Amino acid sequence: MNENLFASFITPTLMGLPIVVLIILLPNILFPSPYRLINNRLISMQQWLIQLVLKQMMVMHNPKGRTWSLMLISLILFIGSTNLLGLLPHSFTPTTQLSMNLGMAIPLWAGAVITGFRHKTKASLAHFLPQGTPIPLIPMLIIIETISLFIQPMALAVRLTANITAGHLLMHLIGGATLALVSISLPTAMMTFIILILLTLLEFAVALIQAYVFTLLVSLYLHDNT
Repeated sequence: MNENLFASFITPTLMGLPIVVLIILLPNILFPSPYRLINNRLISMQQWLIQLVLKQMMVMHNPKGRTWSLMLISLILFIGSTNLLGLLPHSFTPTTQLSMNLGMAIPLWAGAVITGFRHKTKASLAHFLPQGTPIPLIPMLIIIETISLFIQPMALAVRLTANITAGHLLMHLIGGATLALVSISLPTAMMTFIILILLTLLEFAVALIQAYVFTLLVSLYLHDNT
């Protein structure tokens, strides 16, 4: 019986209805709001990590750009928790879907670009034509810079999708090879199992790094336009 490698990326359904909305809302349960005078260790660690990441991302922004801090920290928490939950057995990772990643990247990119054209019109238009460009190259450079501007959200979404999907596929292949080698050669199966454990640890790091990279690039786009 041939197993479909991409079966784990199919949107799960319950009684014929897609439940991806419930899966997307699930990570919110992991971040409870503090309501006590003295927080416990979990909430204290959560707040410390949030402040650390937020301070590192907001250090380059002016006061106008720092108004986006709540949106950026919510974004990194959502992507990071979704990626980590997707590593659990029999789970579904919404960030492996290009449509969802585009749904996050395009509005954020468009908001940053519109903000730049609204508040820094001259500086935003100056990006399309570097200073000192020869006159014959002006039309070509404007076209190239315009294309590169519109490619930015696609690059954001494709980078996240490709990294998460590639890691899950590799874990699936090595896990299948380990099960097949158990009945053939036990020492070889143990070696592949160790590789699988190391790859799983690497995927935990990749899940957090990709969330940080996605949010950092959005923050850089915002920095260029505020």
